[in-house]
Amino acid sequence: MNWLSKAIAAFSPGWALQRERSAHQLRAFYEVAESSRLRKQRTDKGSANVQNLRSATKLRTMARHMEENLDIASGALDVLVANTVGKGIRPEPQVRDTNGQPLKEVNDQLLKLFEDWRFKPEVTQCFDYFEAQRLAARSWFRDGEMLAQLLTGPVAQLDHGTKVPFSIELLESDFLPYDLNDDAKGIVQGIEVNSWRRPRAFHLYKQHPGDGGAASTETKRVEAARVVHLKLVKRIHQLRGMTAFASVLGRLDDIKEIDESERIAARVAAAMAAFIKKGTPEDYVAASSEDDEIGRAMEFAPGMIFDDLRPGEDIGTINPNRPNNALIPFRDAQLRSAAAGLGTSYSALSRNYNGTYSAQRQELVESWNHYGTLGSTFIHQFCEPIWWAFVDAAIAARLVTLPSNTDMETIWDATHAPPPMPWIDPLKEIAANELAEKRLYKSRSRIIRERGENPSQVLQEIKRDQDEAASLGLVREDAPPPADPPPTEPEPPQDGE
Repeated sequence: MNWLSKAIAAFSPGWALQRERSAHQLRAFYEVAESSRLRKQRTDKGSANVQNLRSATKLRTMARHMEENLDIASGALDVLVANTVGKGIRPEPQVRDTNGQPLKEVNDQLLKLFEDWRFKPEVTQCFDYFEAQRLAARSWFRDGEMLAQLLTGPVAQLDHGTKVPFSIELLESDFLPYDLNDDAKGIVQGIEVNSWRRPRAFHLYKQHPGDGGAASTETKRVEAARVVHLKLVKRIHQLRGMTAFASVLGRLDDIKEIDESERIAARVAAAMAAFIKKGTPEDYVAASSEDDEIGRAMEFAPGMIFDDLRPGEDIGTINPNRPNNALIPFRDAQLRSAAAGLGTSYSALSRNYNGTYSAQRQELVESWNHYGTLGSTFIHQFCEPIWWAFVDAAIAARLVTLPSNTDMETIWDATHAPPPMPWIDPLKEIAANELAEKRLYKSRSRIIRERGENPSQVLQEIKRDQDEAASLGLVREDAPPPADPPPTEPEPPQDGE
């Protein structure tokens, strides 16, 4: 408290206390929040939807350009898709009876129908279900969002081509217009919402706005229950997704320019050139013939000798100092930052796998947590709604027989296994799983699911293999020897013996 506050406190303690409180509030602040000549202050207070409206379309276009023209960007998408979807996320039905026991017959019926449907799941019948998942995930990461329309039952000019009358229509984010806004109807960037900002419908273009010719801009209203909206969001109340490359586009563009410049410099260095140093002016000798005025040409050859030099001339070579030895460490540092922004591991993005087992394992575990989060989001927003609609269509078409003791709340239940975490040292991983099962830390079914397989199918395959091997008299080398037969008791003596 300074002398003025002390003087005020003598006759007005409340006033002095208020002055000290105000002074403390003025002194207590974050320096980084104050603008200065060395630090630029950001004052944009727009909502997530306003910021998306300003830049999402431009960033989406830049991300697509990067994928088409930069190998690092294309490789980053390959890594994200491979570790999020992999070979495909397969559903495992989990329908149960009222006692909580699995209904094997119903689950087998749904799985058999799914095996028929997965080869022609979408309207163009150009992709199977797992390839459609990979395309959806790629659009999700690159564009920030994608959509799929769920089509069930009879649809004009559509042949489902499967036993279950159900198809999906994959749509890029371009089909959902950003510039369609109507406050009276509650339409925000093409999405119609209610008073609680829950999507009620999507207003979609009937044709891709980027098609050549006279592309139609006519839209259609589709109920939200029939649309799957897969999006990357980082803020609450954000209706549209943002590309995963948003924070690293500038860095990737710089890496692209640096790589191109270094390649040009290396080509110049490879095309070795020499020049003639004329020396001092007094050593200069004028050309003696018309051919000398035109210029001399000397072709490089192994072991050549320059014997046509004039007095005062000397031979010099151009040395561009390429390749640059400092480029690799700088480029690796940039790739590490880009990998952090994209959520991939540095080793996978740079294809640099130098390191010990412990270092690679730690990097894999940390990055796999992020892949698992993305996989859970993909399953929740894309796979599960499609599975629910598939089950509804199968039951409506009377292709599934439900027993009377079926728990109706479980008919949509299914386990979707994301891609398994790769093994760096398979022997150590198998030994760890074996020990966890013995100690009752994990079940065999969970271990099989973590490898991306269906436990029921795996166990049935093992049983078939064992039965077939036994019928052929084949025995595994590590199989335990057959047990000795139990000893037979002697027969009791007969009468007269």
